[in-house]
Amino acid sequence: MVDDGIFRSGFPETSNFRFLKSLNLRSIVYLCPEPYPETNTEFLEKNGIKLHQFGIEGRKEPFVNIPDDKIREALKVVLDPRNQPLLIHCKRGKHRTGCLVGCLRKLQKWCLSSVFDEYLRFAAAKARITDQRFMELFDVSSLNHLTPSHH
Repeated sequence: MVDDGIFRSGFPETSNFRFLKSLNLRSIVYLCPEPYPETNTEFLEKNGIKLHQFGIEGRKEPFVNIPDDKIREALKVVLDPRNQPLLIHCKRGKHRTGCLVGCLRKLQKWCLSSVFDEYLRFAAAKARITDQRFMELFDVSSLNHLTPSHH
């Protein structure tokens, strides 16, 4: 659980479907460019869950560019209460998901060290300095109006 109505995970297997069902999800934010597997798509259709796909390449280091625009678009979906409860996932729930959640935390006014601590807890030995750099430089000002705390 990231926040009320926002969850994160690695790629859901069939064995996870029963648990996912219990979350009463409205949406899934999928951060990989690969097509969504048929069994997963069927599960979504059966349970009225909408898929929002933002294809971010899972590059190894050196990380060329995390597409700022895709992270922004994904954040808009995540922050829209009409899409919640929702699950954010990529392949392993570390880098792409970690970057998206990190940018969400910046919007929530978390300090950078807390953002990095959370990222590292999931990425562990696989942490990427480029991901951290991306989160550090990510400009949240254009998205501030989307957060509940903003008046």
